[in-house]
Amino acid sequence: MSMEKFAAIVDEAARTGNAIPQLTVESPDLSVEDAYSIQALSIARRLARGEHRVGVKMGLTSRAKMIQVGVDEVIWGRLTNTMRLEEGGSFSRAKYVHPRAEPEIAFLIGKPLSGEVSPLEALAAVEAVAPAIELIDSRYENFKFTLPDVVADNSSSSGFVLGNWAPKDTPIDNLGILLEADGRTVQVGSTAAILGHPVRSLVQAARLVARWGEILAPGDIVLAGGATAAHAMTPGMHVRAVFQDLGSVSIRCVD
Repeated sequence: MSMEKFAAIVDEAARTGNAIPQLTVESPDLSVEDAYSIQALSIARRLARGEHRVGVKMGLTSRAKMIQVGVDEVIWGRLTNTMRLEEGGSFSRAKYVHPRAEPEIAFLIGKPLSGEVSPLEALAAVEAVAPAIELIDSRYENFKFTLPDVVADNSSSSGFVLGNWAPKDTPIDNLGILLEADGRTVQVGSTAAILGHPVRSLVQAARLVARWGEILAPGDIVLAGGATAAHAMTPGMHVRAVFQDLGSVSIRCVD
């Protein structure tokens, strides 16, 4: 099957919230590079429908996430404007397949950033930081997939919620995080779980987007990756992530 046909399959699955078989069942030799081609083509379909790119998300940046999905490689995906959800608002469970919430640090880019950069150079390009929740949603049946499957599916990204922006010099290296579901703590973590320091995720983002001829432009949002294992969302559930010194961010699942 062609890359374009695979892209149409994953795009339609994300658009309609319907599960699909693993792509690697159809094509066992599908490589990670092939998967990134599929991802780019699927996002191009969204842009053709009028969406626009607003940033990128990093994935598998914590040991918890690597263990959860059984892989050990940092990956990335693209964010579009329709993926952003209102802080304190809600989303429909019916539009997702396996929605899960995970707490993250978000960077707001203030200066262009791309290629091989140092942590100091990456931080110099940041305008602000914020607490965030990413909604991840593997569109594969039975939540079963390989690394190429995940990458092709926009690295499982489906939505995100941002809290209030804080000054760029706010320390984020080791902030405690509580993820609550209906007022009960379901995950405890630290921003240090994101590659030891979230800025290292930003360094990786600059390197990976450059490989595809892209940059992190002023105004872009970069989600640094989950600091804890993701928590499955069910109808009626209210999830809140509380970050030491940064505040909180929340979202409710309905339907």
